[in-house]
Amino acid sequence: MTRIRRSFATHWYAWAMVLPVVLVLAVLVGYPLGRGVYLSFTDANEANVGRTIGVNHIPSTYQFVGLDNYWKVLSGQEGHFYSRLTWTVLWTASSVLLHYVLGLGLALLLNRKVRFRALYRVLLILPWAVPAFVATFSWRLIFNEKYGVLNAVLDRLGLGTVDWLGDATLQKVSAVAVNVWLGVPFMMVAILGGLQAIPGELHEAAEMDGASPWQRFRHVTLPGLRPVSGTVILLGTIWTFNMFQVIYLLIGQGASSDSEILVTYSYRLAFQGVRDYAGSATYGILILSLLLVFAVFYRRMLGRSEERVAAR
Repeated sequence: MTRIRRSFATHWYAWAMVLPVVLVLAVLVGYPLGRGVYLSFTDANEANVGRTIGVNHIPSTYQFVGLDNYWKVLSGQEGHFYSRLTWTVLWTASSVLLHYVLGLGLALLLNRKVRFRALYRVLLILPWAVPAFVATFSWRLIFNEKYGVLNAVLDRLGLGTVDWLGDATLQKVSAVAVNVWLGVPFMMVAILGGLQAIPGELHEAAEMDGASPWQRFRHVTLPGLRPVSGTVILLGTIWTFNMFQVIYLLIGQGASSDSEILVTYSYRLAFQGVRDYAGSATYGILILSLLLVFAVFYRRMLGRSEERVAAR
């Protein structure tokens, strides 16, 4: 306590600068998170929460149930968690892998001296500049079974039309395609910055030593991109795991139970049908816990990898 007082007396101006940010975060992040944690330990739903109807106020009647909600979800009694978790992991892994591979390929191309390079950069960044909900609705029109551009092209080629947003498997393929289109520009820009930070002398020295293009890519480019790659893959994983708008807005009410990810199911619990606030909060806390565990293990894995490289 004495140390805190001494720090405040010495650096009061720094505390004064940080205080507004702390208050905003407490209101916008801390309170909703704390409220969600509390609701996850109750049986709160649309029927037993407090509400006001006209001049009449109905008090809350939900009760504290401890870990019952978590037990129902994790034990499989609730029946939806593990199937949706499996699809969420597959959705995240496939999207992030394609984000990185395509972003790396485009960054390597744009890092070369080619004509109209600035124009190509602008065009490739456009998907990132368009609001996600606008882009998702646009793709929904493209995938439309009767009037979509994609089916019109397939029909012209004699391949017939495809119900992209009606079939459970094609829903997943379409969602991954849209998410990749949205996410590649970010990866490309970040990796391009990493490529430009690698000293050119390293490539020149490797070339003079007789290294092939593949060897230069493997032993110079990829190690030089390790810090950037670690960060963008972690961010991409967190964003994609919680990519609500692509699944919900692209597939909409037609989403099959197999096509929903954890975050869209959590939303449906809270805002559709008989609103299960406790169940939705439980899913939200589990999603947060999964991402925290992944982030911790991922950062440790990167740290150990960097230590092994430094020891060589």
